[in-house]
Amino acid sequence: MNELTTGFKEYATGTLLVLDLIGTFVFALSGAVVGVKRRLDIFGVLVLSFAAASAGGIMRDLLINSVPPAAIRDWRYVAASVLGGLLIFVWFPRRQRSSRVRNFVLLFDAGGLALFAVTGTQKAMGYGLNPMMASLLGMLTGIGGGMMRDVLVADIPHVLRSDLYAVAALAGAVVVVIGHQLRVAPSLAAVLGAVICFSLRLVAIRRRWQLPVAHAGSEEK
Repeated sequence: MNELTTGFKEYATGTLLVLDLIGTFVFALSGAVVGVKRRLDIFGVLVLSFAAASAGGIMRDLLINSVPPAAIRDWRYVAASVLGGLLIFVWFPRRQRSSRVRNFVLLFDAGGLALFAVTGTQKAMGYGLNPMMASLLGMLTGIGGGMMRDVLVADIPHVLRSDLYAVAALAGAVVVVIGHQLRVAPSLAAVLGAVICFSLRLVAIRRRWQLPVAHAGSEEK
């Protein structure tokens, strides 16, 4: 494993950690909302919140050989996901209309996607990955939690069918990489990347932007 630079170590213990924990909490909210919608018990809701909050970060850390992954090494990640799950389980209205539930999931999911995309990219660069691979790993960090959440409730993952989901994560990651190449302050690059990812995701949802969709041909008789 490549050693982190001194500058990145200082950043990783500050802004990067804070953004990662916020992303963990926000993704936990999205997982818990889905769990409540599916009428899971409290254990199921917490499992879903932890999976949504941690899967992307765990995949990122395993791929860059940062082991054990932060999500299971640092109690604060588990605490953030459990707190998010409990908050939704206790206070989220059980009789929300399905459209409002979907809006909550999409909002929390977009926030977690944005935060994890930029933190994943910055951590990958800190471990010596080249800009292209760092961007792809940042995207994977962003989409991993949502994919795991959807798989656990037997849904087709958003990334395979939703409006510019992975593309938004990749856009945020690329902004972080460009900022790094231009020697922009890491915290500023992270904020810019997260804002672009979050905004692109919400605009895509509102305007129903999406990539070309496969259409099956007529079945032969």
